[in-house]
Amino acid sequence: MSTQQPLRLAVIIGSIRDVRFGPTIAKWFTQLATARPDLDIDVIDLADVPLSTTGPTREPSPEMTAVLATTRPRLAQADAFVIVTPEYNHSFPAALKNAIDWHLVEWQAKPVGFVSYGGIAGGLRAVEQLRQVFAELHAVTVRDTVSFHGGAATFDDDGHPKDPEGCESAAKALLDQLTWWAHALRQARTQHPYGA
Repeated sequence: MSTQQPLRLAVIIGSIRDVRFGPTIAKWFTQLATARPDLDIDVIDLADVPLSTTGPTREPSPEMTAVLATTRPRLAQADAFVIVTPEYNHSFPAALKNAIDWHLVEWQAKPVGFVSYGGIAGGLRAVEQLRQVFAELHAVTVRDTVSFHGGAATFDDDGHPKDPEGCESAAKALLDQLTWWAHALRQARTQHPYGA
């Protein structure tokens, strides 16, 4: 592993529904990521971020200004992102799109990875749409993903994957690609500030 300063990885839980499986998957993923000495993990659960759905607005209300004052620095300090997303109706959650749209420069010139779940497609249709969204925001999405086809049915009652070997291998590939891009882009941003 590199002796460089650890990369700050923001893991974003994209579903805010009352009954959701995202936190279980995020917990599993962050346990794997935390074991790596090259990563410093920050979990952002959108259920805890009361973003207005009437925006983003050019001049946020005082309430929204206060919310953004807590999220913007965390996203700005991140060197990379992993989005944990379900697939809702062949797409990703509206709350996730809202959170992405409230933040712009925070995503620029940084890598984004995906951990998805849901149904027979394992959330991959949501991921393909998110790739287009993040490309518009000047972010780089990594190729490999972790996807759980069947969602909650792929985990046991203790919140562990029933097939740990397959998903742990996929998570390692995702994190290896993500950290490569994160180091390269952090160095590039330091030497040449990104101008969109």
